[in-house]
Amino acid sequence: MTSAVATTQRPPLPIRPTPHERDGRQPTPAGGRPHPQRSAIADTDPMMSEALRRVIDAQIGPRRPGALYRNVDGAFEVLVLVRDPERARALLRRRCAQWALIVKDVLRPGAEPVAIGSAWTTSDYLVREDKATATVVAVGGMR
Repeated sequence: MTSAVATTQRPPLPIRPTPHERDGRQPTPAGGRPHPQRSAIADTDPMMSEALRRVIDAQIGPRRPGALYRNVDGAFEVLVLVRDPERARALLRRRCAQWALIVKDVLRPGAEPVAIGSAWTTSDYLVREDKATATVVAVGGMR
């Protein structure tokens, strides 16, 4: 057992030195975040923006408005393709979203449209192309 006298005579514990990361004890900078939200390199470098566009196109795949595709989750009709990053981030509630799709599940009667951001994979397959692509293919085949 410890006596009450022994606990009152102990010196206070030392405060550990401040680490280089912010731990809440330092005041925050006036501007809020210490780094910008967007990458300045992607905005100024045309090669970088072209590479980002290609990555986004690969992630979207053949899903355009009017297309019908199927995967392990079901069959979906693409209603809207959102390529504006700010709108996509708001729809998906993700800070890094660059695009979004609004789809409707065609296997469930009365299904509501929902925003998704899942990338096109090898388990996805196109059931029906969008109407614009189907028309171009049909016209191209007639030549």
